[in-house]
Amino acid sequence: MRVLLIGGGCRGLALTERLVADGHAVRAVTRDPSRRARIEAAGAECWIGDPDVVGTLRYALESVTILVWALGSATGPAEAVAALHGSRLEMMLSKSIDTTVRGIVYEAAGTVAASVLAAGEAELRRACELNEIPFAVLTADPADADAWAIAARAAIDGLLGV
Repeated sequence: MRVLLIGGGCRGLALTERLVADGHAVRAVTRDPSRRARIEAAGAECWIGDPDVVGTLRYALESVTILVWALGSATGPAEAVAALHGSRLEMMLSKSIDTTVRGIVYEAAGTVAASVLAAGEAELRRACELNEIPFAVLTADPADADAWAIAARAAIDGLLGV
């Protein structure tokens, strides 16, 4: 299985290490090329891209089984953060149609406003139900990276029927 991890920071790296230890492949997205060494040290393939510019992620979907949208603690101007859980999420979900993606995990907890996360969850449900793509909503507290990684792994396993 290959996971495309968009966001997640340190907790995403904790998830990556668990997945890689079990023989899975992870492609982790970062906007910042200086994070490449840390991502690769965790065992992931580093993809330089920006979820605010979905076109930079289109080819990152190649051979991906599970898409993890872990932007519940995204920072920046309110309208840009809201777009990550609205129009950008919608566009990414539409790009995952007719690919190898067989499940999507959406992080619906974090420092982003609850109303924004709820709107993102609603968009996830709408798009996934329309296109019959299995999904999971991750509500684990991102402040505890290990507990978050365990919950994210359980969500992935649930999508795969493990």
